[in-house]
Amino acid sequence: MNDAPVALITGGGSGIGAAVARQLLDAGYRVTVTGRGEQRLREFADSLGNPDELLTVAGSASTFDDIQDAVDRTLKAYGRLDTVVANAGSATHDSVADGDPSGWTEMVLTNVLGPALLIRASVDALKETGGRIVLIGSVAGFVNTPGNLYGATKWAVTGLAENTRRQVTEFGVGVTLVAPGRVETPFWDSYGSLPPGHLLTADQIADSVVWAIRQPAGVDVNTVVIRPLGQPN
Repeated sequence: MNDAPVALITGGGSGIGAAVARQLLDAGYRVTVTGRGEQRLREFADSLGNPDELLTVAGSASTFDDIQDAVDRTLKAYGRLDTVVANAGSATHDSVADGDPSGWTEMVLTNVLGPALLIRASVDALKETGGRIVLIGSVAGFVNTPGNLYGATKWAVTGLAENTRRQVTEFGVGVTLVAPGRVETPFWDSYGSLPPGHLLTADQIADSVVWAIRQPAGVDVNTVVIRPLGQPN
């Protein structure tokens, strides 16, 4: 019987989520990754040689039935769930004063509702394993930026992490908020270019995620804020 730990990562087909998945697989975990694009998930699995320890599930992070299906399929395939990583997110890169509202609904639902749905769908399984919840926030969830609605969604994630911790710590479940600064990932594709200055890599963020996940039993790392040198805000 395989008792290797199991992680589920939303938005795991690229960027930070994919980097976390690769590192956890290398550490002996069994991993489920979700994402809206089936082709991207297939390409990610192909790039790793389609290991038996990797399950891909297409679906939306902001749709409860899709998230519940991912949790159920993970439990059916692997028999347990030790970690969930709420990584799926998007940004419209505009402002509330002059931006395009057509993209805001999807961003708010993915960034704020999505992590809450993942917590709700997975918490019973995590209680059984004394597992961990990781929310990928942002430095933008600690520093105000003029007119930035994306930043407001990440302030909500900052609050959700602590609110969740206060409830689930009595169940033996840990909660970690990982808040990166500027990272070179597909996040910037819709922006049109990478921001200036030194950027972190997805693997550097994944290092901290995996470090928090693999803390000894009874140790709960709550907030990790990571900026590249040279980013002042």
